[in-house]
Amino acid sequence: MKLDLITNKAEKQGEVNPNDEFYTPNYAIAPLLKYLPKGSRIWCPFDTQESNYVKMLAENGHPVVWSHLCTNQDFFTMEVPECDYIISNPPYSLKAEVFERLFEIGKPFAMLVGVVGIFESQRRFTMFKNNDFEIMYFDKRISYFKSYADQKPSLNPPFSSVYICKDLLPKQIVFEALAKK
Repeated sequence: MKLDLITNKAEKQGEVNPNDEFYTPNYAIAPLLKYLPKGSRIWCPFDTQESNYVKMLAENGHPVVWSHLCTNQDFFTMEVPECDYIISNPPYSLKAEVFERLFEIGKPFAMLVGVVGIFESQRRFTMFKNNDFEIMYFDKRISYFKSYADQKPSLNPPFSSVYICKDLLPKQIVFEALAKK
């Protein structure tokens, strides 16, 4: 897909693509909380300790393990920590590889991704066709930001975001309203 070619500036897995470092506001994490059993251990594989995922999940009673390339922890090569769920906003430029690894790991997950083109490559189409998954669809677009120090939206995306999940939601498609401030 053309958008993949434009945004995929990382030469290979294990390198940081600056276009992949957009952070998730709390209002986009909140809808997940009601689907997570209390005390579930969560791995946030694309997050630092500053991450809203890490903070919000911990504040809601979930032990959280986080990892990120900036601490030399590569999702694709590291051992999977003990966890019940894997939750994050993964690198856009490696979304096919991320979902392939997640399906291979076999743990329940929720990944926030842009819905545009998610099923449009033959590789991703076949992968999703051959695996069970759920989708959480929102009533509004999510405005991501670039700095935890200043969480003003720096990206008003021309696309909608969804959570692609496995073994988390009660049915294949769930619709949620976002409480943007």
